[in-house]
Amino acid sequence: MTDARATTDRTPVRTSGRTRLTAVIVASAFFMQNLDSTVIATALPTMAKAFGADPVHMNVALTSYLLSLAVFIPASGWVADRYGARTVFRAAIAVFTLGSILCGRAESLPFLVFARVIQGAGGAMMIPVGRLVLLRTAAKHELVAAMAWLTTPALIGPILGPPVGGFIVTYLSWRWIFDINIPIGLLGMVMVTLFVEDVREPQTARFDLLGLILSAIALASLMAGFETVGRGVVGLNVTLTLLAAGLVSGVLYWLHARRHPAPLLDFSLFKYKSFAVAIWAGSLFRIGVGAMPFLLPLMLQVAFGDTAVQSGMITFASAAGAFVMKPVAQRVLRRFGFRDTLVCNAAIAAVMLGLCAAFRPSWPAAAMYVVLLVGGFFRSLQFTAYNTLAYAETQRAEMSAATGLYSTAQQLSLTIGISIGAASLQLVMTLSGHASPGAGDFTFAFLVIALLALLASPMSLRMPRAVGEDMTGAKRDQR
Repeated sequence: MTDARATTDRTPVRTSGRTRLTAVIVASAFFMQNLDSTVIATALPTMAKAFGADPVHMNVALTSYLLSLAVFIPASGWVADRYGARTVFRAAIAVFTLGSILCGRAESLPFLVFARVIQGAGGAMMIPVGRLVLLRTAAKHELVAAMAWLTTPALIGPILGPPVGGFIVTYLSWRWIFDINIPIGLLGMVMVTLFVEDVREPQTARFDLLGLILSAIALASLMAGFETVGRGVVGLNVTLTLLAAGLVSGVLYWLHARRHPAPLLDFSLFKYKSFAVAIWAGSLFRIGVGAMPFLLPLMLQVAFGDTAVQSGMITFASAAGAFVMKPVAQRVLRRFGFRDTLVCNAAIAAVMLGLCAAFRPSWPAAAMYVVLLVGGFFRSLQFTAYNTLAYAETQRAEMSAATGLYSTAQQLSLTIGISIGAASLQLVMTLSGHASPGAGDFTFAFLVIALLALLASPMSLRMPRAVGEDMTGAKRDQR
């Protein structure tokens, strides 16, 4: 009689030395970008004094960078195929480093904005093309381990940013915030030249200029609109106008993409269930988690009265949890599969995020460490799974388009997350009549973002249980 049961071979698969080295090089660039994106926020009041500018107006230094990302990210895949992923990745690091040098030399707010736009152009190419370099270097069964290296800096940067920024502006010059990128960038360019292969795909399609214009307007308007929600920086009518312009441009781009043979953002990739889940469920999860780097330091410093250094020592526990996750991710996904891991893990991560709503000044630091450490582990595992799952079914020729669309969704969802966190906090403050947020106000905001993260859990049930097995090293043989 034939045994119809499936047996599973779960022998661990080693990751090649070249894949590990490439992952470390790309991760270093990611860390530089993620740290820079958050460390500047702490230094803005000090920089405002140096420029003689209104601190409220300094927010343009953040939004100019985000808008530059929105304009250039969609073009990253086409440019990488046209000129080679290694060449473009190395050039992106160079542009980002040049932008950092100019930021550190700024003597006025307009010059700083100009330099941040240059930084954003480099970052827009550096992130998706760096991911593309790794995708084309690693074998499919190595992707989970390789992506774990990229997830860690993505989580650590926003956690380290506030305390590092606070230390620099307190004990050094604010210009060091940008100057610390220079040695990292120079070393990165050398390492890319020596150790990264220049892999590319044949590029025959013409550049989608109209698509770039429409997507740039849509993304820039949406990100600017979400960035101003609940901040009080501009009037409500301006925010609504930006969001409306973004939606209209987005619809026009969608109509354009349906007719274009090779659109910059290729929505046909949603035919793969794994990619669709990675985008939709991953975006919901990122919207929830993306607000945490904004809410947690603010709660510790404003509501609890901690210093920036004290706050940083607590928030760092999330980064420690991400480190613990890295060697575990492949074994967990090999044992339980992508679908079951994403369903259960999202629920656990959302619960740990919701526990932050219960934080009070009377809580011992050790209890906060445990919540943040465990939460950091599960959040990092979730991101690693999404970042790998997005490429489970995509073909090699579609990798460039997939990285561009996935990176765009990532950036937009993180921006929305911060906006929802800020808007939730502002709403409960308005309803309670508080001029300054208290611990109870943060409770509501954390519960809102935890609920959003939780919604990602059931969305993963749309996938077959066996999706992504070839990426974890698990092989099922029917006997």
